Amino acid sequence: MRLKLGCHLEYSTTGPVPFVFNVEVQSFPGQAVEQETLSISPDLRLEHWTMPESGNRYFRVNLPGGPLSIRYTATVNVTPALDNPTEVAEIALSNLPLSVLPHLYPSRYCQSDKLDRFARSTFGHFHTGYSRVNAVCNWINEYVAYEGGVSDAMTSAFDTVTQRAGVCRDFAHLGIAICRALGIPARYISAYALRLYPPDFHAVFEAFLAGPHGPAWYVFDPTRLADPGGLVRIGVGRDAAEVAFSTIFGPACSAPPEVWIEALEPAPDVTVKAVRPNRA
Repeated sequence: MRLKLGCHLEYSTTGPVPFVFNVEVQSFPGQAVEQETLSISPDLRLEHWTMPESGNRYFRVNLPGGPLSIRYTATVNVTPALDNPTEVAEIALSNLPLSVLPHLYPSRYCQSDKLDRFARSTFGHFHTGYSRVNAVCNWINEYVAYEGGVSDAMTSAFDTVTQRAGVCRDFAHLGIAICRALGIPARYISAYALRLYPPDFHAVFEAFLAGPHGPAWYVFDPTRLADPGGLVRIGVGRDAAEVAFSTIFGPACSAPPEVWIEALEPAPDVTVKAVRPNRA
């Protein structure tokens, strides 16, 4: 499926401030970037870096002061792999690849160690596999209100499970923390998301499970607000701290981000499939 997307970010500062952005989409076999443009005003020097482990694409801008405008557009062809959910199982801890262990440990916003008793008492009796992770998402969707303004940059999964309200970032953090407490590696994904209204940077998570073609990362969206087959991945990390679309190292004022995405061809129905990024 071909998608056209982009964002426009505006900031202003009264003095020198470095910015690091992560808004450019990733590139891998199942997510091909056909065309992209990045423009900045004023015309400042950009430093680019792609993280080898994750594929996250960062660029830095050193603003001497004044206004800053960033505009990014891209046309992307996304071809996710679709599996039968009943054929997707959990992987015993003794058989997990060592490379995924960082996504099993507690992290800044996903304190799985604090949610261990809750996770096992609530979801320990569920049939293991894709269906159990889906049950976690169903619980979050049912018992946590999707509500803006009730959380902030300091809100963690432990806060969300007690406050029972938040936005996509909080839903993803809670899903990740519960999965890790159950022994399922999980990681945070920032993305452009088809059918999300109003359009914005969206947060979902991926769980590492054993599919019919081997171990893989499968996408889950506890908000149920976006098309799981229309996600265009920007960043991958243990939690939101590693994939913020903008990191500002000093005082700055910002306008609400403008984000857009549209399908250039009919989107397939993937609602009854287990969706995974087709990286192989």
